[in-house]
Amino acid sequence: METSLAEGAPKYCVLADAGYGGDQTFRQRLTELGLPYVVGIKSSVVVWPPGLEPQPPKRYSGNGRPPLVPRRTQRRQPVSVKDLAHALPASAFQTISWCQGTNETLSGRFAAVRVPHAGGNIGKARLHPEQWLLIEWPAGDTTPLKYYLSTLPGDIVLNDLVAQAHMRWRIERDYQDLKQELGLGHYEGRGWRGFHHHATLSIAAYGFLVTERIAAGKPAGAKNNFVVRQVPAFPADYIPRGSPARTAAHKLKPRLCREILTAPVFPPSEPGSVKPSSACAARGVANRKAAKA
Repeated sequence: METSLAEGAPKYCVLADAGYGGDQTFRQRLTELGLPYVVGIKSSVVVWPPGLEPQPPKRYSGNGRPPLVPRRTQRRQPVSVKDLAHALPASAFQTISWCQGTNETLSGRFAAVRVPHAGGNIGKARLHPEQWLLIEWPAGDTTPLKYYLSTLPGDIVLNDLVAQAHMRWRIERDYQDLKQELGLGHYEGRGWRGFHHHATLSIAAYGFLVTERIAAGKPAGAKNNFVVRQVPAFPADYIPRGSPARTAAHKLKPRLCREILTAPVFPPSEPGSVKPSSACAARGVANRKAAKA
């Protein structure tokens, strides 16, 4: 990302799962680069509850390094995002729809609060600024399903915040389609240049299909980013497996074989004699071969 930004790439919101979102150094670096983010975190991440902050650092005595770490007391302690979610009232959660799925509209219960992160002492500001804590708690579940930290603006509405958080699943689905449908995962070389060329062609093909779908105005389906395929017609003589006609054809074959094996053998025809029919001749040839065997 640093290389892309140095070359003039635009700045967009960064999305990541809990594998990256749980790394405070990663989040701090995104903030230093001026990139907003919506990242997943684990339930063990600690934050300061709304309205509660630590005491300022001790006064500098003039000796050694000045103290920067905020002080915690017995009454001023951060809590995990899981405990904070359980402490929220039921009225804090709202049902939000974020996407039209294959069968129905995807929705869930969400709550968002402004909290400062309290874990670690990385960065110049030991007391981190407030950011969004987004909690997804499906109705009927005993514990929340997902947690997110976001540095999007404080005046963002909950619907837009949820839509940004769930945009990562669309990216994951696109990546899965690239591997399974367009051969991104079929590369078997060992060099970076070859893989780069292979990935470039796969992504270009994917972009072409997305453009065709948008231009055709196709409705959303199971694979929303693919052009609707035309199903070829069955041939006129096609017999489905398990149909009565197919079963009758299989029963007829053993009977024909028995008739061929039991047919009489005709002697070689003499000049002026009547030749047997082609079917009788075929039976005779088959019987003679069976006798020699």
